[in-house]
Amino acid sequence: MCCGTLGGDLAGAFTLADADTIFDAHTKAFYQLEGDRGRHRKSTDAAKKADFWTRAEMLEMVLDVYARTRDPKQIEMFAQLFRGFVADHGKTWERNEFNDDIMWLVIACSRAYLVTGNIDYRDVAKANFDLCYARAISKDLGGGLWWKTDNKSKNACVNGPGAIAAFLLGLATRDSSYTAKAKLLFLWERDTLFDKKTGRVADNIHISGKLSTFALTYNQGTFVGAANLLGYNDEAKLAATFTMNQLCKNGYFPAAGENGDGGGFNGIAVRWIARFMKDRREQATFEPWLQKNAEAAWQARRAEDNLCWCAWPKPTPAGVRFSWGCSDAVVILQTVRPTEPVSGADPR
Repeated sequence: MCCGTLGGDLAGAFTLADADTIFDAHTKAFYQLEGDRGRHRKSTDAAKKADFWTRAEMLEMVLDVYARTRDPKQIEMFAQLFRGFVADHGKTWERNEFNDDIMWLVIACSRAYLVTGNIDYRDVAKANFDLCYARAISKDLGGGLWWKTDNKSKNACVNGPGAIAAFLLGLATRDSSYTAKAKLLFLWERDTLFDKKTGRVADNIHISGKLSTFALTYNQGTFVGAANLLGYNDEAKLAATFTMNQLCKNGYFPAAGENGDGGGFNGIAVRWIARFMKDRREQATFEPWLQKNAEAAWQARRAEDNLCWCAWPKPTPAGVRFSWGCSDAVVILQTVRPTEPVSGADPR
């Protein structure tokens, strides 16, 4: 075990109310509503909208809040964000050359359908998974999905999410062919990018066959997520353990630049590792580590607006903050149980 709670001192502990507070702070700083269409701003100093895939993941962030609270206000916010996204990008996303971007949206919309029954979400998820899978799947390198339409590499960042997207679509459509695709993608990633001795998930394999072995937390997380959904529990635990013991320093998730793709990587990792932990009753192994990070995120927020950047436990500095970089703290406080006793049942 790499770490425990913060020395047994609950001074850093957070509560369910704190999970509400940090989401409300993110909403106040970044959420814009125009009529019935919602959007997340990229940063606190500009009206520029967040990028395609980070908008997808902040849609997932809203669903994480709903999973904890069961408050219909989050379902309405998701609907507003979905309408805003469709207004900006349409209902099919073939113009986006990044196959992983599309899969993130498919996951968000599939999750939304499964909790709301809104067929618009299911139909958009299905249409975009189908078009993305058709253009990205190939027998080159033994299978798997290409990262981009230039077909130069096959990456964990599309195959892990692709497996999760396919599995959730199988649930949403009751079509077992999607579940079969999920397993196919997962097994390719396991056999090609996963180190079965250490739990490391390599970032990608180039068309030349060269493996890029560096590991990132979000790739670890989606591998854990897909493995858990499909019942490959040993692989899921090994990848989660690698994340905890090898990618973290002093038990804390690695910092990343807020204004870049890496800003929200840790939130994705937490989402899927926490789900695996709960589904497989692995709290004894992983919960102290996750709680330590949640406590650090809460304590690292800045007092004036309760925003927390993605480099906890360092305090969040003054100045411009980015919606994507501040999403990690929101996600971890929704998905990890508080260490302090709380009254009433915690739905997590």
